[in-house]
Amino acid sequence: MANQKQQAAQPHKRQIQIELPSDLEATYSNFVLITHSPSEMILDFARVLPNMPKTRVYARILMTPINAKLLHRALGENLAKFEESFGEIKTPDRGFEPSSERMGFVRD
Repeated sequence: MANQKQQAAQPHKRQIQIELPSDLEATYSNFVLITHSPSEMILDFARVLPNMPKTRVYARILMTPINAKLLHRALGENLAKFEESFGEIKTPDRGFEPSSERMGFVRD
């Protein structure tokens, strides 16, 4: 009886088979526009290039808010693991000043 209660308390983990097409192209992005509605989050991925006042969106991802929050959690966990292995990632607000042309940052 105790075994049945333990099994009921533990969520069932299912395995998902993921197909990664051999012809899938990777898309580099150094800029993302994030918009949302009450029911979805929209992430538009683009690249900002030096001395180019214009860019275009190369990929658009739509997610539910809960899936966006789960992505946020997963990214946080993976960034923490990355920093454990390779050291802290410096960002502009944490002591790193990128070249505005190289990174595409706009400064006032």
